[in-house]
Amino acid sequence: MTAVTAVVGKPGEPGKLFIGGEWVEPDGGHYEVVDPAAESVVGLAPEASRQQVYEAASAAREAFAAWSRTKPERRAAILDRAAELMQRDFVANAELAQAESGATTGTARGMQVAVGVARFRRYAKGALEPVEQGLPPQINEAGPMGRAGVLGALAVRQPVGVVTCITSYNNPWANPAGKVAPALAMGNTVVVKPAPQDPLSVYRMAAALEEAGAPAGVVNVVSGASVEVGAAAVDSPDVDMVSFTGSTAVGQRIAEVCGRGMKRQLMELGGKGAAVVFDDADLDSAVAGIGTTYAFYSGQICTAPTRVLVQRGVYEALVERLARYIGHLKVGDPRAPGTVVGPVISAAHRDRVESYVELGRKEGARVVAGGERPVDRERGFYVAPTLLADCTNDMRVVREEIFGPVVVVVPFDEEDEGVALANDSDYGLIDYVWSGDVARAFRVARRLRAGGVGVNTVGRNMEAPFGGFKKSGVGRDVGSYALHAYSELQAIVWPG
Repeated sequence: MTAVTAVVGKPGEPGKLFIGGEWVEPDGGHYEVVDPAAESVVGLAPEASRQQVYEAASAAREAFAAWSRTKPERRAAILDRAAELMQRDFVANAELAQAESGATTGTARGMQVAVGVARFRRYAKGALEPVEQGLPPQINEAGPMGRAGVLGALAVRQPVGVVTCITSYNNPWANPAGKVAPALAMGNTVVVKPAPQDPLSVYRMAAALEEAGAPAGVVNVVSGASVEVGAAAVDSPDVDMVSFTGSTAVGQRIAEVCGRGMKRQLMELGGKGAAVVFDDADLDSAVAGIGTTYAFYSGQICTAPTRVLVQRGVYEALVERLARYIGHLKVGDPRAPGTVVGPVISAAHRDRVESYVELGRKEGARVVAGGERPVDRERGFYVAPTLLADCTNDMRVVREEIFGPVVVVVPFDEEDEGVALANDSDYGLIDYVWSGDVARAFRVARRLRAGGVGVNTVGRNMEAPFGGFKKSGVGRDVGSYALHAYSELQAIVWPG
């Protein structure tokens, strides 16, 4: 068994860490990665020690000087080649991602691996984007700073240094690719700490980068079920920046550590997306968009429109259509044809989602659909798509991120009230507006305190900046904004 095949996650093949260009035995042994649909063991993931995480950061620090000076064309070629290798093994990669995450076949292929490949290709091109911007010359009069003269200036984007990338469990390909690829394109080196639930796919990504010619230490992967692994990846003195996707609570703890060391941060945190539906909206379009909360990875997505605010004139009609929509969703084995709703990531998370549904009942919400565990699922961590109506904005099920296939519905009367309800949230990642009056839709969109707003769509423009207001995050990525996120601005000034 070669080092690379040892990390692909086949049963009985324990994985290794990837540190300084070597596949390394973990100090902490291994832990089981469990298939959320079958509750079977997918593979054995390596458990790093704190010292090994520090060694990974040290290896990244050592590699930074040479990698940051590598020609952009060379960095682009490595990223592009890595994308080709990921595509070459597309089916096997998708099968592993599905086994780890419980995603349906369509999601594992189209939204996980395919998006991961696309992001590497995008940032292969991104490595060639200009990093210098000439600024208008400035005429200075004589004074304490010197003689009169003309000063030229240049704004230059420089790599930050060593970046720790802590990834989320809901997409073991697209999420790490969206961090690693732009960070490498800008000349940074990385330490990747995958989510403990599905780390094996990230090791596949590292193997592709190794085969593509990434120099030793440029990419390092350290996994573990212990919180100490992530903590070490943040507090290592060799780390200059932390890019994190996950819960707001964990993000706040990371920010405290980063603050003490003045480390740069990029954080995509929680979401409780408001979908504001006006009485002139195309209800079929709204239902199809809101229904993605159920259909896309069982609601485990921070951008989902989970908080539906409906103008009272169409309130009952929308609730009825959403309930009918749920009736057409097949819940079951994510590998089976026609399955729309697969399992959530773990038994613990299933219990958490179910506890929120029960809390909603106690708070006075009307359970229109779902609310019970699917009876035909003997194994797997399944949650029935659930619709809670007659909610108010003070309910915990409305205010807190559930991160499962649960939609809550709140009525409103006038536009100002709808906007106020949408903004009355700790979160502000992506909101949505449905209205037949495009002028009103855009007017409302501008008033929403969210990093992004979808107008009559849940689609995304993958060059548009992505990130949140309030407790939904810090910074922006996607498109060229990701390149900016993984860089520092330097000013160079000279006499004309």
